[in-house]
Amino acid sequence: MLYLIGLGLNIKGITKEGLEIAKRCKKVYLENYTVELPYTAEDVSDLVGKKVALADRKFIESLEIVDEAERTDIALLIYGSPLTATTHIALLQEAKKSEIAVKVIYSASVFDAVAETGLQLYKFGKIASMPKWQKNFEPDSFVEIIQHNLSMKAHSLILVDIGMRYRDALKELEDSMKKNNIEIGKIVVCQRLGTERQKIVYGTISDVWSINGIVAPFCFIIPSKLHFMEAEVLEGFKY
Repeated sequence: MLYLIGLGLNIKGITKEGLEIAKRCKKVYLENYTVELPYTAEDVSDLVGKKVALADRKFIESLEIVDEAERTDIALLIYGSPLTATTHIALLQEAKKSEIAVKVIYSASVFDAVAETGLQLYKFGKIASMPKWQKNFEPDSFVEIIQHNLSMKAHSLILVDIGMRYRDALKELEDSMKKNNIEIGKIVVCQRLGTERQKIVYGTISDVWSINGIVAPFCFIIPSKLHFMEAEVLEGFKY
């Protein structure tokens, strides 16, 4: 059997059910390619009481884990909630096609935690993913999602690609918006939501440029039209 288990947002975020299942599984994997974890593989090993093996994209997409789950109980531990990434949904489907039993154990994700900014969840539009620019390849199609959201007066959550440093991501966002003639009013920066190192900062682009020490995982939010209660809560995070 294959278990997809959400770890939540911090090392203690896994549910009691998820932890009990991980402890009794024959083998436990830790997915490490969709987000930079705010804790180490050793921390997770200590938590479940056994060594966990790292699972990168190549391993997951090879479906070797599905083959293993045909023979014994296998757990795949995933930061946040287990079906946030499309690759995990594809894994779920492949297991079902192979008639391998699958159980999903949910936990909190960044989509829950951004509510602490005061922005109302039902007012968020499509989620934008910001890819890391490469030499001679600077995709900015995520800006189209932001434009669409703004046209509907919806907030934009921007998830930052793994491996990006804070100021590189901020520059990519600023350059992409300028290129597409979109003016950024104010922005919210969220660092390691749900952990002891959580930080939420609200301000103009020039304000947030001056923030030091932002570490992954972090994300950006571009607010649209604010309800008075949203504005009041955000002011408490003003930089």
